[in-house]
Amino acid sequence: MRHFTFLLILLIPLVSTFSQKSEKPWMMGPFERPQNAQPILQKDTTSIFKDPITGKDAHWESMATFNPAAIVKDGKIHVLYRAEEKLGEKEIGGHRSRIGLATSTDGILFSKNPKPVFHPNLDGQKQNEWPGGTEDPRIVETEDGLYVLTYTQWNQKIPRLAVATSKDLIHWEKHGPALKNHKEGVYLDRETKSGAIVTELKNGKLVAAKINGKYWMYYGVPHIWLASSTNLTDWEPIETYEGNLAPVLSPRPGYFDSWLVEAGPPPLLTENGIVVLYNAGNSQNIGVKELGNRIYTGGQALFDSNEPWKLLDRTNDPFIKPELPFEKSGQYKDGTTFLEGLVLFDGMWHLYYGTADSMVGVVKAKQ
Repeated sequence: MRHFTFLLILLIPLVSTFSQKSEKPWMMGPFERPQNAQPILQKDTTSIFKDPITGKDAHWESMATFNPAAIVKDGKIHVLYRAEEKLGEKEIGGHRSRIGLATSTDGILFSKNPKPVFHPNLDGQKQNEWPGGTEDPRIVETEDGLYVLTYTQWNQKIPRLAVATSKDLIHWEKHGPALKNHKEGVYLDRETKSGAIVTELKNGKLVAAKINGKYWMYYGVPHIWLASSTNLTDWEPIETYEGNLAPVLSPRPGYFDSWLVEAGPPPLLTENGIVVLYNAGNSQNIGVKELGNRIYTGGQALFDSNEPWKLLDRTNDPFIKPELPFEKSGQYKDGTTFLEGLVLFDGMWHLYYGTADSMVGVVKAKQ
């Protein structure tokens, strides 16, 4: 393990740049940034590993490190982040992604594994993951300690939501596209991504939750859809009686989420319902003018505990948005606070997010 320290100021109090009061009583938060907040993970042009497909050394995180999943294991926070290898001057989506692992004892200062822990390989998923890579992870743990990773397979043709499992976060079994077995693969060649599996808090730990005997996953963009599973690897989407996908959350003209909505970190089953933190894109001409165009912010939605497709409430304003320089500069110059990782650690919620498709940030909230 190589150690990289990105913050020079330690043990500083949290100072909020958000509202000190949640917009609605069921919401999580308010989340607060550290004073003088800095990115906790950044690219490294010196990191090298031998790619098993090309047989050549790859500078696997030379372009960016962003869009992080998070899990607590052995008393530490483990962040699985999307790392991009710079391939010339290609636009977003034209580089190669792999997933790296970083660990922390305080949630802010991280040590990186020198090599990616999850990446395209000479395996049964190569045709789905090469040459674009493995992107945008979310992760949950089962009650018996199995880690379930959802991620995007990108072959530079079709993005596919896929599943992998592990017992140690290092060695992974790939199960392929999440919807591959539904109706003989009717959705296999349709764009899918961003799978957020519902969790619940048990004995101070977040674990995958069952509702009416099934696991549930919010996924997709520009709408959020819903799927269920009995084994966490094979998923069945919720459809209308005509057999069409039924969106459970959609963009709203006039609001911060007027362009698109996309599932964020694993949702939380609470006494009020299922709280879904989601990523929201703004279309300036029909959304919120002062936010700007294509800005990614964060919203929260509440769904029924027994009917996960039933929307009960949602926020009218973003609870997090790009405000700091590192959230507004990078590959995605319009700015993003792209939410993907949520853990409870030392009595605090830690929410990890990607910034401008380039770095990783964190905000915290009291439990």
